[in-house]
Amino acid sequence: MKILSRNKLFKVLFLPGFLFFAAGLFFLSSCQKEAFNTSPDFKLAFSNDSIIFDTVFTSLGSATHRLMVYNHSHSKIRISDIRLEKGSSSDFRINIDGEATFNKKDVEIRAGDSLFIFARVTIDPNNAANPFVVQDRLLFFVNGNVQSVKLVAWGKNARYILADHHIKGFPPYKIVADSLENVEWTDKKPIVIYGYAVVNSYGSLHIDAGTKIYFHKNSGLWVYADGKLNVSGTLGQPVVFQGDRLDANYAGLPGQWDRIWIMEGKAGSDDVIKNAVIKNGFIGIQAESFFKKTENKLLLKNVVIKNMNGAGILSRDYTIIGQNVVVANCGGYCLALTGGGNYHFIQCTLADYWPYSIRNNPAVMLTNFLSDTNNRPIPHPMHFDLGNSIIYGYNDDEFGTNMVAGADSSYFLDHCLIKTRLKMENTAYFNHIIKNKDPKFMDVNKQDYRLDTLSPAIGQGSPSISAAAPYDLLGHPRGKAPDLGAYQFVPGQSKKFK
Repeated sequence: MKILSRNKLFKVLFLPGFLFFAAGLFFLSSCQKEAFNTSPDFKLAFSNDSIIFDTVFTSLGSATHRLMVYNHSHSKIRISDIRLEKGSSSDFRINIDGEATFNKKDVEIRAGDSLFIFARVTIDPNNAANPFVVQDRLLFFVNGNVQSVKLVAWGKNARYILADHHIKGFPPYKIVADSLENVEWTDKKPIVIYGYAVVNSYGSLHIDAGTKIYFHKNSGLWVYADGKLNVSGTLGQPVVFQGDRLDANYAGLPGQWDRIWIMEGKAGSDDVIKNAVIKNGFIGIQAESFFKKTENKLLLKNVVIKNMNGAGILSRDYTIIGQNVVVANCGGYCLALTGGGNYHFIQCTLADYWPYSIRNNPAVMLTNFLSDTNNRPIPHPMHFDLGNSIIYGYNDDEFGTNMVAGADSSYFLDHCLIKTRLKMENTAYFNHIIKNKDPKFMDVNKQDYRLDTLSPAIGQGSPSISAAAPYDLLGHPRGKAPDLGAYQFVPGQSKKFK
């Protein structure tokens, strides 16, 4: 009997087993799946946080955009669900791995890899039922978290102005009238603004009667220093500035857009807003001397400003002349005339029945100073006069001032109805004041500020004041017995108010 050596015995007994074990390890490792990243802190990365379909639709319109979804982790990830928030009712479609769908489950992305998603929208821009802005969100469910990417397109045949300047410290904007350029906006198509539309220095923008301008969230119109704005509405065709949400729930909702911002101008180049409605924003008009004291004026005639989160008119050391102006329902002030300036208003209705929260400010506030970096007042001359007008609202005091010494400042209220706790007996400041008598507007809940039959404001105006505004906001003659406010009472007037 041949006895194997110890070395040979090892080879016979152990080598085949080792080879079998090694082969098994190789087989198991080749079959084992890559581990998934299940951390609740994991976040997908996207090529964009929103997809804006900026195609201007002139007929049945469709557009497709690509979105990249990145997995920057060192492990494979599984997206449990990718779906459109509005589901099958969405105007958008998505395509993942060649499949057109509203949602797709259990989508995997390897470590350091990415996923292509194609989003498509199809809209008939001539469908009157469409909103101007069509929106949805693409939702991603990963490890118990939800991430989203906005989808935004426009649903009507309109002119779209999209911000193309994104500079730190400035709102996104697009220059619509550059220096030495005269631009006209007509009523042929509605104008939808996404960002700020800017009138540059020495440029001018003329807006024709009947033009409708719709602002997206946080958007506005900015007339830069020495730019010029001319809004030329008519009684029958006012120019309308409002948010771009047209659903019924948004008809009177404030805060949908930002503001009309007007900076200082050169002498003889007045900004004019005539026969216009400005509604549902944050600030209706902000007029300010920014780099230097303005040399021009802002002229307001037949203007309605309402439903502003902040102020109807906010000024800083400016010159404003207004007649037949209604400023109503503002969360801060109807008029906040600050930092001095020169202001002359006649036949105005300043009515603040803000319904959304407690309002601690008066409807009208005047100050004659600006504050320096240490919050110390810097006096500026202030001159304000108001004639044949109404200041009224829910608060006990709807007229307030905050004046400091060091600057020539004065105000004069002549033939006005005012809600206030002030005595108003000093004839240097007040003349023919009706205090704390309800003006009896037709319907404040419907924002109808015409005078009802028993209003104490009827016939209480001064003809010498109304001579500069012989017709009211609706075109009715005031005659020899003018009423207070922007509207002249008309016997038998309809209860319906547009």
